[in-house]
Amino acid sequence: MGPRVGLFSLFKGKKPEAPEELAPDAFPDSRLLRGESTRMTFETEAERERQRQIARDTAKKIDAIEQAMVEDIFNDEPAWGSDRKRKPPGAQSELATTQLLADEELPMPVEAASAPVLDEIAILYANGEHVIAEHMLREHLNDDRALWWMLFDLYLVTGQQDAFDSLAIDYASRFETSPPTWAPLPPLDAPGKPGAGVAPTESFAGTLDASIAPQLERLQQAAPGSPALRLEFFRIQSVTPEGCELLLGALQRLRKQQRELTLAGAPEFADLLRGGVDVGNREVSPHVWLLLLELLLLMNREKEFEETAMDYCITYEVSPPSFEAAAHVATAAPARTAPPSDRYLLPASIEGQPNELLDALDVYASQYDPAVLDCSRLARIDYLAATALINRLRPLAAGRAIEMRDVNHLVAALLKLLGAGEVAKIFPHKY
Repeated sequence: MGPRVGLFSLFKGKKPEAPEELAPDAFPDSRLLRGESTRMTFETEAERERQRQIARDTAKKIDAIEQAMVEDIFNDEPAWGSDRKRKPPGAQSELATTQLLADEELPMPVEAASAPVLDEIAILYANGEHVIAEHMLREHLNDDRALWWMLFDLYLVTGQQDAFDSLAIDYASRFETSPPTWAPLPPLDAPGKPGAGVAPTESFAGTLDASIAPQLERLQQAAPGSPALRLEFFRIQSVTPEGCELLLGALQRLRKQQRELTLAGAPEFADLLRGGVDVGNREVSPHVWLLLLELLLLMNREKEFEETAMDYCITYEVSPPSFEAAAHVATAAPARTAPPSDRYLLPASIEGQPNELLDALDVYASQYDPAVLDCSRLARIDYLAATALINRLRPLAAGRAIEMRDVNHLVAALLKLLGAGEVAKIFPHKY
């Protein structure tokens, strides 16, 4: 075994600093910066600067409010249906046009003018009219990020990576922040894949070392009878060569077996590993590099994979691994307050009267409290099925807590519209 890798600093989520002024030719594919007619184009340079200043001031106010209310309101993740303290009568919000997770229990800032549009788009998408929903989203894009996030999710579900990347450039320019990255959801035409069912969960914490062997053995044994496996990495603070080698071998076996995987906190874990390697430094075990490459492969980050593989090749003077797109992996944001119990994985598409699924949820909820519904693979639920789901969850919620996690923003908007926040806490996935 190679020498032990020292403790790596755990990467904390930080709001990126606003980039410097962007030249129009820096993003040749950006519809916004090319000056084509869009609803987002500013007529004058003065108006452009005014909008940017508004965005900066709003971001500062949001940061201040979040810092003061993080424990009471966010609980590490925004949720609809959370138990929150009501504002005292007459209390005023610091933001005139932005609502921040108070009485309305919204997961994001939403302008009042956008609410009817959000509802209409959510219904159109639920009914399978995703082309019309896309058109409406593009037509109504403004300073309400909820609309942007819904459009990002629509592009992910429909596999439109070029459109996603173009929107990401406009998003970065508009809000002066890092845009979302491409991580495709199951396609709309793949109902029932992956299947629904209880997804065994293993959470790794502290130092990743040889002690993880029993956890990996449990995952391997559970894989054949499970629709998917969930691995949580966000509590890892340091690694050893032995731990990296064991986890690397397990991930490679599961991938070659084409098992469905959900990786929570994988980008943060990749950052942790990246902080412990250095080009040309052979004192670091190659297993750290190889585990980093495996994570990048599973996340379908081909460009980062190729760059890291070249650094690995230079460091050890060996041929680097080749990239193979992983088709059975979903990622999820860190959820430090989420319960460690196994989750019930919902299928990619739910339509009509899903009685078999609802009966299975009854059985699952009778065994788990809280009952956590994993929506990381749920691309779409239609209006009728969403109503049936909420009605079935209502009596279950009387005796236990119910959470719906990693919900895409199109589905989350429909659930909110139908009153799902009354029976479950809803955690949209983060951008």
